[in-house]
Amino acid sequence: MTDPTITELADAAVATRPLDFLADFASMSRNGATERGGVDRQAATIADGQNRNWFRGLVEGHGFTVHYDQVGNQYCLLELSPGAPWIAVGSHLDSQPLGGRFDGAYGVLAGAHAALQVQQRLHNDAQEAKFNIVVINWFNEEGCRFKPSMMGSSVYTGKLSAAQALNTTDPAGVSVHEALQAIGTIGDFELQVEAYVEIHIEQGRSLEDRGLTIGLVESTWGANKYEFTVHGEQSHTGATVIADRHDALLGASALVVAAREVALEYSTEEHMVITSCGEFTVLPNSPVVVASQVNLLVDVRSTDPEVLAAADAALHDRVRQIEKMASVTIERGASHIWGSKQYDESGINLARNAAQAVGLEHGVVRTLAGHDSTNMKDIVPTIMLFVPSVEGISHNEGELTQDKDMLAGVRMLSEVLHRVVTGEFV
Repeated sequence: MTDPTITELADAAVATRPLDFLADFASMSRNGATERGGVDRQAATIADGQNRNWFRGLVEGHGFTVHYDQVGNQYCLLELSPGAPWIAVGSHLDSQPLGGRFDGAYGVLAGAHAALQVQQRLHNDAQEAKFNIVVINWFNEEGCRFKPSMMGSSVYTGKLSAAQALNTTDPAGVSVHEALQAIGTIGDFELQVEAYVEIHIEQGRSLEDRGLTIGLVESTWGANKYEFTVHGEQSHTGATVIADRHDALLGASALVVAAREVALEYSTEEHMVITSCGEFTVLPNSPVVVASQVNLLVDVRSTDPEVLAAADAALHDRVRQIEKMASVTIERGASHIWGSKQYDESGINLARNAAQAVGLEHGVVRTLAGHDSTNMKDIVPTIMLFVPSVEGISHNEGELTQDKDMLAGVRMLSEVLHRVVTGEFV
């Protein structure tokens, strides 16, 4: 029996890497783990900082160099060709409170493993890369501790100023700047990228329903997200008659109902409308006091700009009606809006060819949720990929993507990145 060649050893290393991915994913999922199998790693919390440092140690052990920019975006650089421009792959490591362990984090870890597989493949085939790869962990994609969501990529793409992001505070009054300093993941690094690739769990069930392994994302839904403050008047729940009440909680509750009614009224067979309300803050939140103020968030989403505009107008018309009904005033605060836009058609074609090359069942999908690619596609050619979510469950500790689908996604991402770094995309 002859000794294995260097090439054979390298091929064996690539073959075992999927098992390494699952081990790394299990290790990562212990950071901020919850009792019911999820994670709680809200942006710039201790758990998020621990996970960022864990990821830094992982990739530095494989030859990456790691830097942070002024709003805490984490850049993990793998140089394939000295002096070449950079393409990015990434997602986010932060989570919702009591969230799932797959959302965002899968895409960051998959990006690192896929980048290493590309590096090995280039070496084995004696190919020259036209681009280097940076894996980006975007800061505060979830937007639960600090608003708005997709904060890090919004700053990178110029949609939000760094000063505004850094001065944003959480409900306890801690600023983004203070929180990032506390976990030591803030710097002054800057990097221009020429293209962006992201893989994510679907957070819906269309892939599972269609028996597909890979989703090729063709467009985003449009989304209008608003902060509302309902102003009433504090009074005694027992002594204040109904006619004299200015109940902010009644007004907020009516707004929740109105949002659902708008979704049902404006959805069509061709274009669905989805509305949601969340993050209620009730003041003074006493059992014997009529609420004086309620802060809440409302969002309206649709695939069609005209349907979205009509539903949005209807929602705001209902706001005026609720003010009269509940004898309150409703103030609209900050908003976060993105339109229904297409992803790069050449990127979809590249991804389709890649899926065929690795033998994965695939199809075109739209993304209902927002992702960092939603921002990145507006400044550079961008490819967005999905892997299935069991029963579409997400932002929930029960969120699940099967091991075989995670590994298939890494294989798909590796093929896509290889094609991008060898010049097929930009």
